[in-house]
Amino acid sequence: MAVYTEVPDDEVENFLTEYDLGSVLSLKGIAEGVENSNYILHTTKGHYILTLYEKRVEKADLPFFLGYMQHLADKGISCPVPIAGKDGNNLRELCGRPAAITAFLDGMWPRRIQPFHCRALGKTIAEMHLAGQDFPLSRPNALSVQGWKEVLDACGDKSEQVKTGLTGVLNKEYEYLEKHWPRDLPQGVIHADMFQDNVFFIHEKLSGVIDFYFACNDLLAYELAICLNAWCFELDSSFNITKAQLMLRTYQDVRPLSEDELHALPLLARGASLRFLLTRLYDWINHPEGAFVKPKDPIEYLNKLKFHQSVKSISDYGIIL
Repeated sequence: MAVYTEVPDDEVENFLTEYDLGSVLSLKGIAEGVENSNYILHTTKGHYILTLYEKRVEKADLPFFLGYMQHLADKGISCPVPIAGKDGNNLRELCGRPAAITAFLDGMWPRRIQPFHCRALGKTIAEMHLAGQDFPLSRPNALSVQGWKEVLDACGDKSEQVKTGLTGVLNKEYEYLEKHWPRDLPQGVIHADMFQDNVFFIHEKLSGVIDFYFACNDLLAYELAICLNAWCFELDSSFNITKAQLMLRTYQDVRPLSEDELHALPLLARGASLRFLLTRLYDWINHPEGAFVKPKDPIEYLNKLKFHQSVKSISDYGIIL
């Protein structure tokens, strides 16, 4: 359960006096998510999301995250809009944690990804990339190539507890990616965590994107590489080329990829696989006994990495130049 900080009734009532959102009717914890404490806040004026930012989120980064959400919303992208208090500020403190209220988004995340989900996602990603081009703030990706090395070193030989020989596989892959990682592709602000539980749909219509707390400046095509991993594999680890083709095609209808970006996709997809393999591995190794949140299986991303290592050309992703 992703509620790490319990909020007493009197404290949320006092907190809400700093807003023009009416009085509290109910506050219900949201079980999904792993980084922050999230609640559905129901007041006499409507439904909202109350988020308390836990220790893994740097307070100094919050103006970037909240500002980016507001910027996207102003450009017509459906995402949580930060709610300002009576003093004009959208960031304050509750129960000793930085806290913010955002607008509530209707919709559900897809439990079973269908091709139409990938079609809608590609278009929305491209629209977000274009909308973020004039966002004035910047934040480096702490989980890019150098960050992978830090997580890899932190896991050390404990990787062998998960799978024999895994340490050597990870070190070899990191060395290859660090040497060949592209540096001169188009960059901008990316969401960087566009998994299915962060994208809402109402029937076949994408109704909104949530959870911007990994957003950062990086290669725009790297976002697509993350989504190839998150959206285009089946439960048996087989790659669904139809889903990939739809996602990439609708992206390019809005923002065409350069030839360099297209040719870099297999390498970027390997990097995205390694990134999530490593962070899942770290969480698996360091999972506290009795914790509510169950760590995700890192081996899922080892299987995805092996697929991308076998890719011969971008035609394996459904793209024909």
